[in-house]
Amino acid sequence: MKISIARGELLDALSTVSRGLSSRTTLPILSGIHVSTHGEDVLFQATDLEVSVKTSCKAHVEDAGQTVLPGKLLTDIVRSLPEAAVTIASDVSGTANIACGQSSFTMKTLPPDDYPRFPEVTPSERVSLPTEEFSHVVHQVSRSVSRDETRPILTGILVVVEDGTLRMVATDSYRLCIKEAAVSEVSGGIELVVPGKAMEDVAKLVGSAEAVSIGVSENQVVFTFGNTTFISRRIEGTFPNYRQLLPKELVTRAVVDRTEFLEAVKRVSLMAQHNSPIRIRVNAGNHTLTLSAASQDIGEASEDIQVTPEGEDIEIAFSHAYLLDGVAVAEGDTIALETTSPLKPGVIKSADKDDFTYLLMPVRIG
Repeated sequence: MKISIARGELLDALSTVSRGLSSRTTLPILSGIHVSTHGEDVLFQATDLEVSVKTSCKAHVEDAGQTVLPGKLLTDIVRSLPEAAVTIASDVSGTANIACGQSSFTMKTLPPDDYPRFPEVTPSERVSLPTEEFSHVVHQVSRSVSRDETRPILTGILVVVEDGTLRMVATDSYRLCIKEAAVSEVSGGIELVVPGKAMEDVAKLVGSAEAVSIGVSENQVVFTFGNTTFISRRIEGTFPNYRQLLPKELVTRAVVDRTEFLEAVKRVSLMAQHNSPIRIRVNAGNHTLTLSAASQDIGEASEDIQVTPEGEDIEIAFSHAYLLDGVAVAEGDTIALETTSPLKPGVIKSADKDDFTYLLMPVRIG
C-alpha cells in the first residue's frame, strides 16, 4: 500500500479514530490503527472491543492495500510533522515508511488479517439532532456522570426520546442533571444508557458536521456524523428512577443573575477547602441570598447577592464543587434556586425555561 495525504486531514482522521484505541490490552493488535484504501478514499479504523471508530478521507492512492500501524506512535509522528503531504508506504515484509518533506520514519506493522472486523450494526431506532445542540446537551449533563466503576449504570447517560423530545439524564447519586431538546427526525421511541465517556468523545469529535445521528440496536449504539461512524456498547441495567427524586413541593425560590451568582460562588469557594460546604441563606424580607464558607485554621468568606425571592427564609448547604458545576452549566441570564428543606435536595433551573434541571443533595449543617 502507498498513499499520499495532506498532513492536516491525516491528523484529523487519526485523532478521531484514536478514541477507539485500547490503552490497556493484552492484545497488541488493538493498539493499532487499521488503514485501508477504497478507491480514492482511505479508511481508518480503531477498536478496543467496547468502542469502534472509523472515518475516511480523500487521498492520492498509488498502490491499494491495507495495513495496521501502531496507533499512538503514528499519531505522535504526524502531529510533529510540518504542514505538507505525508506519504505512507507499507510492504509485505511487515514494515511501513512515513515520509514528509525531509523527514522519514520506518516502523513495524501489525498483520491486518488479525484485526477485528468492524461491527455491522443495523439500528432499530434512530434520531438525529444538530451537532451544536448535541454537544451542548452532552456538555451540560456529563459533569454529573459517576466515575465510580463499581456502579457501572451510573457511569452512563440515560438517553430517552419520546413525543419529539430528547432527554439526557446523568447522576452520580450526589447530584442529578436533566436536559431536554426538541428533535424532529425520529424513528420509534428510544431509551438506553450510553457510557458517559463515549458520549463525551463523540461531542468532542463532531467538529464541523451538520448533524449527529444516534442509532440504537439491541446491545449497541451507533453515532454517525460526517464521514465518521462511532459505535459503543450500551450499558445493561436499570437506570435509577430519577423522577421520584424531583421535589413535589416548593418552599423557597430565589431567582438570581446567573453570572453574578457564578462569580460569587467561585470567590466564596476559595474558603471552602477540602470537604467544607457552601452555606446558602435566603432572606425573603430583604431580597438577599448570602453565600458563606469557612475552613478551620484557614478562614471564612461571605457574600450577599440581590435576588427575587418567593416563599420562606431558608438556610441550606451544598458541596461547593457540585454547586459550582450546576451553576456553570445552567442556561439563561437568570436562574432559579428552589428548595423545600435544609435536609432535602435543592434544584437549580433556568428561570424562564423548564428544559434544564440540576438537583443536588444538601450537606447537613453542623
